[in-house]
Amino acid sequence: MTELTTDTDPRAPAGFVEKAPLERYVPPAKPSLVGLSRAALAQAFGAIGVPQAQRKMRAQQIWHWLYVRGATHFEQMSNVSKELHGLLDAHFTLARPEVVAEQISADGTRKWLLRLPGEVAGERPHEVECVYIPETDRGTLCLSSQVGCTLNCSFCHTGTQRLVRNLIPGEIVGQVMIARDRLGDWPGATRATGAAPSLPSPASGGGKGGGRDRFVSNVVMMGMGEPLYNLEAVRDALHVVSDGEGLSISKRRITLSTSGVVPMIARAGAEIGTMLAVSLHAVRDDLRDTLVPLNRKYPIRDLLEACRHYPGVSNARRITFEYVMLKGINDQAADAKELVRLLKGIPAKINLIPFNPWPGTRYECSDWEQIEKFSEIVFNAGYASPVRTPRGRDILAACGQLKSATEKLSARERMALRAMAMTD
Repeated sequence: MTELTTDTDPRAPAGFVEKAPLERYVPPAKPSLVGLSRAALAQAFGAIGVPQAQRKMRAQQIWHWLYVRGATHFEQMSNVSKELHGLLDAHFTLARPEVVAEQISADGTRKWLLRLPGEVAGERPHEVECVYIPETDRGTLCLSSQVGCTLNCSFCHTGTQRLVRNLIPGEIVGQVMIARDRLGDWPGATRATGAAPSLPSPASGGGKGGGRDRFVSNVVMMGMGEPLYNLEAVRDALHVVSDGEGLSISKRRITLSTSGVVPMIARAGAEIGTMLAVSLHAVRDDLRDTLVPLNRKYPIRDLLEACRHYPGVSNARRITFEYVMLKGINDQAADAKELVRLLKGIPAKINLIPFNPWPGTRYECSDWEQIEKFSEIVFNAGYASPVRTPRGRDILAACGQLKSATEKLSARERMALRAMAMTD
């Protein structure tokens, strides 16, 4: 087995493996209504003087235009009075995050670089990435939950970033809205060309929302960030995304992925209720301490115990365990057998992920023959063990590669800019 070295001290305190956010979200003078629930819409309308007797009805109208019709301007809302158009336009927008770049892979995968506001006016804005993966029977949208990432998994490109801030619900829901905008995935819109084959009917996709086939049928919280370190915002966003009278993506078609924030797993199951994926990647604590340093705080035993008690887990709602295949590190037959032993009694499937190299990484992808041997051991033990086909490698859109191509400001540069702003 290849010797794995690390510059980190395994005895480091918990704070070493969990980055603190550098900034917080500051709402603009005219906030967007994207991401708000019906109750939040009604509350916002009350704050600008909409009579109480009208708030529920108006909230339902705006909800429909936002999440079923995909409206981008209040003037599009034909059953809303011009007077209300003006009132809403004076206080709110329907803005999504700004798309600053789009890349389309040879395999049809699309990656959008999205610009978000920073805490301090005049500073360079923040950027996150969102990826759309078309397949023959579905279209999967990979969403980000943080600018940067709380964690520093050694094999993950995104983990090399600082954690800048958490996304708010509107910025998470906004990624779904952008994908539908760009793909022409709203009723009456012009469909994007070359984006995906026809998808299953809305009934199999989960709800009434669009009333037709869709490009975006599945959502995975597997983009930039650790979703369970932004639980409340992710929860509120996914409630909007899964609402049957709006975006209408069934919770059975939404998967939340975590690196193992054990105390939040039960809450996620109870408060969100989506499918769960766990980034496992190792079967021994000493190795996982290096690959996923969060393991020093929440070791494998505690993580798997939380999975056994995940609300709603069953053979019909299995937990997906993600296992990246690293040459000479975690890909031996003994690792496969230990993986089977560890997962005994947990309704599970195991996604084997060929490692996607990125500039500067010290890891290599396991040989294909070795991946097949590993998969066979897992499959013969009774677990589904698909090997995930790498997608979007030519645009760095594959698993573990999401990282903005633009340079982030250093902490020193941020402080200097702020000092300059204070003296102007």
